[in-house]
Amino acid sequence: MTKTRQRTGKGIAGWVLYAVAVCAFAWVATQAYYFVQIAVWTVVDPSSTAFMRADAWRLAQDRPDVAIQHQWVPYDRISRNLKRAIIASEDANFVNNNGYETDAILQAWEKNKARGRIVAGGSTISQQLARNLFLSRQKSYVRKGQELIITWMLETLMDKQRIFEIYLNSVEWGNGVYGAQAAARYYYRCSAAQLTVWQSARLAVMLPNPKYFDQHRSSAYLKQRSGVIARRMGAAEVPR
Repeated sequence: MTKTRQRTGKGIAGWVLYAVAVCAFAWVATQAYYFVQIAVWTVVDPSSTAFMRADAWRLAQDRPDVAIQHQWVPYDRISRNLKRAIIASEDANFVNNNGYETDAILQAWEKNKARGRIVAGGSTISQQLARNLFLSRQKSYVRKGQELIITWMLETLMDKQRIFEIYLNSVEWGNGVYGAQAAARYYYRCSAAQLTVWQSARLAVMLPNPKYFDQHRSSAYLKQRSGVIARRMGAAEVPR
């Protein structure tokens, strides 16, 4: 009986070690895929993101009359007003940080503990891009950990201008609206290069909750916050 138990125990331990090895291999392979994909995107423009693909599937089920709106435009054909507005609103130290703002992450942690659930992430522009490119909208600490790893890859392989260029062309701005060019056409019937200070400030303020502000364009908060961002834009440092 004792020998049978020993053999059973060894068998279970072997299967556990095998499962752990498979999971470890899968994790490493996933990280390698992200790394290689980002390396490719240093010279090739992404055609879509995880967020876009998820939205395309959702719209096909719920709103087949609505299609994803997205058009890539080069960095120098996006209004400097919009670049300044987004940095002023989302990540004032974007040009100088390494992709993370430790104080913002700690503040988000304290806020989440106080609320008893995840309501804030303290994400920089680079972290937002990492999430948009590869991950889901689900909020969890596991996803946050993966987001930080991808952010490190982005900051290691790309310069700030390339990170910002991809961000500007892939960030969500409404129901199925992605990127600066699509947003400019959708909201103001102009090109991304023609966005004014006020238009840019409003678009920047919409970013944390674009679907909501798409439906509430006359929001008092949107108007008030846009004024604040417009006043801050002059001090925003834009990557060149």
